[in-house]
Amino acid sequence: MSNNGNTVLGILAGTAVGAVLGILFAPDKGSNTRQRISDEAQLAKQRLAETATELKEQVVSTATTKKASIDEQVDSIISNASYKADDVISSLERKLKDLKAKNKKFQKTS
Repeated sequence: MSNNGNTVLGILAGTAVGAVLGILFAPDKGSNTRQRISDEAQLAKQRLAETATELKEQVVSTATTKKASIDEQVDSIISNASYKADDVISSLERKLKDLKAKNKKFQKTS
């Protein structure tokens, strides 16, 4: 995303510089040149605003997608942990039952 944004900004900056240099070196009256520079600056400003809006929308979309993915992964981890906890509890209950049975045998023999 960073490279994409830098590329767009570089293209916009290059376009603006080229337009301004082209206007400055073109033979025309000073007032016409200043007006053209002003018009080009406004156009560049609009393009930059549009690009910023598009980049913002892309970031929001990507963040939303990543959040949904992370939420799914967290739910999966919690579910797996729950099943493993149940397995551990069942295993411990079986061992406790076996220990109680062995303890009764020892108590009968004493």
